This record gives sequence, structure tokens and C-alpha cells, in this order.
Amino acid sequence: MYEQLDGMLRFLETGGPVLWPIGGTAFILGAIIIERYWYFQLDFPHKMACLVSQWKNRSDQSSWCAVQIREAMISETKVSLNRGMLLIKILIALCPMLGLLGTVTGMMGVFDVMAILGTGNARAMASGIHQAIIPTMAGMIVALPGLYFNATLQRKLERRVEKLTHHLVLI
Repeated sequence: MYEQLDGMLRFLETGGPVLWPIGGTAFILGAIIIERYWYFQLDFPHKMACLVSQWKNRSDQSSWCAVQIREAMISETKVSLNRGMLLIKILIALCPMLGLLGTVTGMMGVFDVMAILGTGNARAMASGIHQAIIPTMAGMIVALPGLYFNATLQRKLERRVEKLTHHLVLI
């Protein structure tokens, strides 16, 4: 266990200080994605059953007022389903930008080495280039699965809204 932790800390040191914000972003992104899946699978079915029951218990399901109530129910459901989705998209977009920041800071280190030692020390330059590439890779590693989960959640959201709309039948 200590070897794995030591390896992780060495990786973070090798990639430079930008890996810490990428790691924090990955943690927050993962937590929000898990919360959304939890909501879609466990909480929303109960909420939908309550809304459908409320609708079916109404005596008036065809007047203008009933149509407006139905639209409000669907709209409130969309809002609750969309909660957190914008933040997921923002965090996904942030990860490659943080990776790019790591690339820039790593390349600045390479240029510092070149200014001090000249271009003859390839090992020192390679270390800086290595430090520059790791944050870019880390940012992409976080963003790519984030894109997949965002698309999956978006499809689940749309299906649930369609299902609710189908169940709230106008007579």
C-alpha cells in the first residue's frame, strides 16, 4: 500500500504542481457523476411515480389550466434532472485547459534549463519535456471519460423526460 502511495506521489511530483488541480477536478467530477447516476437510478423513479400519481388523481386533465400544470410539472422535472449537468460540462472543459497550463509551465522549465545549461544537456531538457507532457495526458485522461459519462447522463435525462411526458396524458 505504501509503495502505491509513494508511486502516486512521485507521479504527482514528476508532473508538476498542475496535477494537483487536475486531480481535484477529477475527484469533484467523479463525485457529481456518481450523484447524478444515483439520482437517476434511485431517487427519480420515486419522484416520477409521485408526479404520475398526482396527475392521475386530478379530476381535470384537459383544460387550459391542466395543460399549464402539466407543463410546469415537466419543466420542474427537467430542472431537477439537469441539476449538476452544467458543472459536469464545465469541469470536463477545464481538465484539458489545466493540462495545457501544465504543458506551458513544463516548457518554461525546459527553456530555463536551456538558458542555464545550453542545448547540450539533453537529459535536463528531457526531464522538463516529460514534466510538460504528463499534465496534458492527465487532463485528457480525466476529460475523455467525462465526455462519455456526460453523453450517457444526457441520454438518460432525455429518456426520463420523454417517459414522464408520455405518462402525463392529456384527456
